[in-house]
Amino acid sequence: MTRLAIFDYGAGNLHSLVKAISSDDRVISIETDLRAAMTADLLVLPGVGAFGAAANAMRDAQDYLGSALNDGLPCLGICLGMQLLFDASEESPGKGIGFIPGNVTRLRTSKVPHMGWNDVEWRNDGNGKAAPHLETAYFANAYICEPEVESSVLAWTTHEDSKFASVVRSANTVGLQFHPEKSSGTGRAFLNAVIEELIECR
Repeated sequence: MTRLAIFDYGAGNLHSLVKAISSDDRVISIETDLRAAMTADLLVLPGVGAFGAAANAMRDAQDYLGSALNDGLPCLGICLGMQLLFDASEESPGKGIGFIPGNVTRLRTSKVPHMGWNDVEWRNDGNGKAAPHLETAYFANAYICEPEVESSVLAWTTHEDSKFASVVRSANTVGLQFHPEKSSGTGRAFLNAVIEELIECR
């Protein structure tokens, strides 16, 4: 059985995410202790909540987590979970994991937050694949990630005149700015394909 752990930093309802990744060959736990969550085969950082509060919830084990990610611990960050992989956010004070160098900034567009379906524009230069590509996905974000190194970006999305990273990867860690668990059957299939690919990398 594969063990998946969702780290709960007080993000609220995780039901749709648990339902999307459930299967007969997986044991899924929701953990409020980050060190306990890191003992699973794959760590999931979910996508609802405020950056500062979430960063504070993982503060005591953040350096430990960064080392584990460097050592190849499979990790999937969704929306806020992706943003936590970076150094800091304009949303609120707090230190991110800093696993992917860069910062999180507020969208400079007329419509904020960015809500609804949008295209996922995959790079075509052979920069790896997280899993089979997802062409459209459901977004709900007011902040975007700005990686210092473009090679960490697997896909982009454009909202009005703002183009931002929507899929990033470093080692066995993948970040998704969108919500695959809310992106219909295609999104859930993509989500599970990413999880399987990451577990195989361990």
